[in-house]
Amino acid sequence: MNKYSIIGPPGAGKSTQAATLAKIHGFVRISVGDIFRWNIKNHTKLGAKIHRFIDSGQLVPDEFVAEVMKARLEQHDWNYGFVLDGYPASQSQAEFFLESYDLDGVILLQVPDEVLTARLANFRVCPACGFDPNLIYDRPRSESVCGLCGAELVTRGSESPAAIQERVREYHTKTEPVVDLLRQRELVVVVDGTRPAQEIHDYIRAELGLTSEAMAQRLRSRIAGAA
Repeated sequence: MNKYSIIGPPGAGKSTQAATLAKIHGFVRISVGDIFRWNIKNHTKLGAKIHRFIDSGQLVPDEFVAEVMKARLEQHDWNYGFVLDGYPASQSQAEFFLESYDLDGVILLQVPDEVLTARLANFRVCPACGFDPNLIYDRPRSESVCGLCGAELVTRGSESPAAIQERVREYHTKTEPVVDLLRQRELVVVVDGTRPAQEIHDYIRAELGLTSEAMAQRLRSRIAGAA
């Protein structure tokens, strides 16, 4: 069984890489953010509490995160393994998780703050169907109209200029120290998150031993030559 975690700042591409790994290898992608959104959509008590923090651009307190993560992992539906998307995001979350579980690898996506700010500022969401394009990468026909249902796209509260600055600041103060803790116990793969998504994915698979050694060596040589 394979157990991995992908961490990095907001806008680094964690969900993209987690989803790709899960699809190719049959892992279960576990996203605290997705669980939060489900609770918000279904108007649960937990969802109402979470909504207030997200709208203000703050990280949700660890006690709420621990509650949903514990319940999710106890489902034990990850026969081939799982990929944690953006978790753990603080030292207390890491300590909580490592009390009961181990990890086979931690992927750290590194992206400069100025790139993160540009990426996050260009996210939009459709309040009607939930489509969430990025104006930089998805290049929709219209920057204001949903390409799926025609509703007006809006900017999420968590992606206002002030909220973006707060999210990036909290990553540096709360999540970066987690890397030092995980390095003491697990394999940490550091990845340049500004590279193309497919190249990042190939590199991750090679470093985690999810490809043949010959393929991994070719990939390392190609990336070293491009550096």
